[in-house]
Amino acid sequence: MRHESDFLVIGGGIAGLWFAIQAAEQGTVTLLAKKDVRESSTNYAQGGIAAVSSKEDSFEEHIKDTMIAGADLCNEEVVRTVISEGPSRIEELIRLGVQFTTRKNAPMNEFDLGLEGGHSKRRILHASDFTGREIIDKLFVIASEHPRIRFRDYHIAIDLFIHPRDRDLAPREKNCWGAYVLDIREDTVHSFVSPTTVLATGGTGKVYLYTSNPDIATGDGVAMAYRAGARVANMEFIQFHPTCLYHPKAKSFLISEAVRGEGGILRLQDGSSFMERYHPQGCLAPRDIVARAIDKELKKRGDDYVTLDITHRDPDFIRSRFPNIHRQCLSLGIDITQEPIPVVPAAHYTCGGVMVDACGQTDIQDLYAVGEVACTGLHGANRLASNSLLEALVFAQRAVDASLLRRKERNEPYPTLPHWTSGHAVDSDESIVVSHNWDEIRRLMSNYVSIFRSNKRLERAKRRIDALAGEIHQYYWDFLVTSDLIELRNLVLVADLIIASAMIRKESRGLHYNINYPITDDEMWKRDTIMWRGYR
Repeated sequence: MRHESDFLVIGGGIAGLWFAIQAAEQGTVTLLAKKDVRESSTNYAQGGIAAVSSKEDSFEEHIKDTMIAGADLCNEEVVRTVISEGPSRIEELIRLGVQFTTRKNAPMNEFDLGLEGGHSKRRILHASDFTGREIIDKLFVIASEHPRIRFRDYHIAIDLFIHPRDRDLAPREKNCWGAYVLDIREDTVHSFVSPTTVLATGGTGKVYLYTSNPDIATGDGVAMAYRAGARVANMEFIQFHPTCLYHPKAKSFLISEAVRGEGGILRLQDGSSFMERYHPQGCLAPRDIVARAIDKELKKRGDDYVTLDITHRDPDFIRSRFPNIHRQCLSLGIDITQEPIPVVPAAHYTCGGVMVDACGQTDIQDLYAVGEVACTGLHGANRLASNSLLEALVFAQRAVDASLLRRKERNEPYPTLPHWTSGHAVDSDESIVVSHNWDEIRRLMSNYVSIFRSNKRLERAKRRIDALAGEIHQYYWDFLVTSDLIELRNLVLVADLIIASAMIRKESRGLHYNINYPITDDEMWKRDTIMWRGYR
């Protein structure tokens, strides 16, 4: 079945919803989500949005903090754009009903600004410790009530529509016209056709065994864009959040960086603190440094976790500032007002992604990428805490503006595109093959391409991922598509891109640390790692 709309948005986090709401003022929007529309990384974002919003802060200080965290690989022009345009987007969120926490006993509407690692000033706007949920809930209500926005949940994109006549052209000469999409509930493939397609699919965290990301974060947008011919960049820079809850009954529960911002101390199991040995800012050092320090201490001592201790703060403050964390930990038998929290690093954020310009436009005409799926130049080699939601808002708005201008320039009819065909594919009765390969990829990436890397580990990973990619490719063409098979196909490609990028970069910088090249080499490697189909 064929479906047409003026805009096709693939993904429903903050970037996808913002684009949909703004674009719907000018045309019809179809928004696809693999599960419930509100299931996204944004929904689990605890910390908040970093934005200059006090007299004690300035754009220049926020820019400086971002550039330092990014290990000299940020695009300064992009950094300035996002940070200077950010406050306007925050004001629009507030007008739409998002309620950020304000200070008690302070002048009206004075925000309770948080402090997080790498920031020199308090500038994190938050809604207690469930900021992402507050934003998603408000945007979802607005989008669901808009007559021009149509949600399609439990729909997973398979591949982008590139017209057959364009497939051998250079990326800039190609046009994207939507995507083939599997309706998961009905088990049927549909054609969603649109002159403007937006990737807002999030990150790649599920390529690792331990991650703070939801199950949907399988790198779909990066994989689809790469297969279509777009460039991807900096895939070696995978941010590991230092403090994911360590508990057998907790799945991917994040302990916000804001806990350290409010005085939380990282300790070994014997109670001693250790971060002061690794960085002058101690527990408030940038995430890459903290994650490496924890990983090193765990390997040195053979421990399973370190602890994050905030018991020295007033219990009432802890309960009011971190109600979600307090409630979740208490349900698992951990009272954070009385005992430290067991934590470990976990894959958290993809700093690389599909390369875009200052308006979110990819190499392929009429294909935009916004949010974590995109590599904008803001994050460089390491994302500064709470800059991601800000980036998503700014670039989603810029992509809307650019796509509207593009619509005025174009006057093409919707093309006739090939129908989806399954060829000789049959139903598979061996789903164990998919689950086994999925598990092997994630274990391989966690063991060989994690916080610390080496030439030998990367070479082993590359050999095995090449073999797995061949098996999965054959399996994909032999059997009818399912959501699990689509995700597995994307996952193995993303893993390959991460490994290949890590092998190319022969230095240590930001989130990429290779024990064979421990020094940062600005002369040779102060540049992006760029790959596209047919070239590595």
